[in-house]
Amino acid sequence: MIKKSFSSTGIFFLNFLSLLPTSLLYFFAALLYYPLYYILGYRKKVVRQNLVNSFPQKSIEEIIKIEKAYYRHFTRLVLETIKMASISESELKKRVKFNNLQIVEQHVKNGQSILACTGHYCNWEWGMLALSLTLCPQSYVIFKPINNELFDSWFYKMRTRFGNRFIAMKQTLRVLASTRNELTMFCFANDQTPVGHEIQYWLPFLNQRTPVLLGLEKIALQTNRPVIYFKMKHIKNGYYEVDCETICNDPSKTTEHQITDMSFNILENMINENPAYWLWSHRRWKHNKHENAG
Repeated sequence: MIKKSFSSTGIFFLNFLSLLPTSLLYFFAALLYYPLYYILGYRKKVVRQNLVNSFPQKSIEEIIKIEKAYYRHFTRLVLETIKMASISESELKKRVKFNNLQIVEQHVKNGQSILACTGHYCNWEWGMLALSLTLCPQSYVIFKPINNELFDSWFYKMRTRFGNRFIAMKQTLRVLASTRNELTMFCFANDQTPVGHEIQYWLPFLNQRTPVLLGLEKIALQTNRPVIYFKMKHIKNGYYEVDCETICNDPSKTTEHQITDMSFNILENMINENPAYWLWSHRRWKHNKHENAG
């Protein structure tokens, strides 16, 4: 009961915070950076180790520079995510622009459903929220539910405000089957870490042997839907652009793991170009490189 009351109070505070002007939220984000980085050191060991392992050619001074830039981005990301509870359609459209949409629109014109993927890069939450305001197919976003039911419900309500539908990862195949006669787009965050016993494939990513999910590729091969990557980039505080890039138009003509490899190559190039905007505080390499080798 105490935990539930605390969660309800937290959600009330977050909803109140979301009503503040965006400029004020960025001011708070700039202040939050200092205690988060210098005092609390939130997951600082994880971030440092991830950066050192990912960029072995960089000096410690370069690593620390990226690290600090990441924490500045992370504090903005936290408050931008909170802002999702109240942001208007017009403001979101102004802040998230999509490029090369003709790539997607041509498939829609041809009556083809689509598979799309992205990574935890820049503000992927805003990107998915803006998606339903930009493209006409019904969008289904695959996600992992949060353990806390109240916060999971709060996030779900925010994420679906403008028409997106979020479905738990375990329900993907069921929803695919039930919507097979509809024009849809299923969206995957393809860089999540698989559960240890479910690891089937490892690939080289950021100078490390990395276990990856194969769900996107398996569904692409089963449905033969074209696969698109949404490449998000940071323009300035609170403003992003998303480039659409084709991974494949005909999955049946791809080789084994080609779709997965291509999606991670795109993400790796984005990270190498601007490393501060990926989710470095996630324990992406928590599995031993020797387990499930194959």
